[in-house]
Amino acid sequence: MEITILDEDENPMLHRKDVHFEMTHEEATPERLSVRDSLAAKMNKDSKEVVVRELDTKFGMRKTLGQAKVYESPDVARDVEQDHMLDRNKIDSEETEADAEEA
Repeated sequence: MEITILDEDENPMLHRKDVHFEMTHEEATPERLSVRDSLAAKMNKDSKEVVVRELDTKFGMRKTLGQAKVYESPDVARDVEQDHMLDRNKIDSEETEADAEEA
């Protein structure tokens, strides 16, 4: 899987970057978490700071267009993003496990 960043907009108010990217792949569309990890590695960020919002693959094509939000920290992502997007990107799972261990 190869990721090319098409557009990157700074959003200082929400402490994030809005990223549009294109991805080429050999097999079926990769899973959201593997895309998140690859994009985070490309941008030198922790995977918990990246929220993949959308993946769009045209039928029969090996290219996918996507949108992601890259936050300054996982805490900012938790404060700003909607719960269902956090669940899809598995961002709050470690925080929940840490809270359960403290109790």
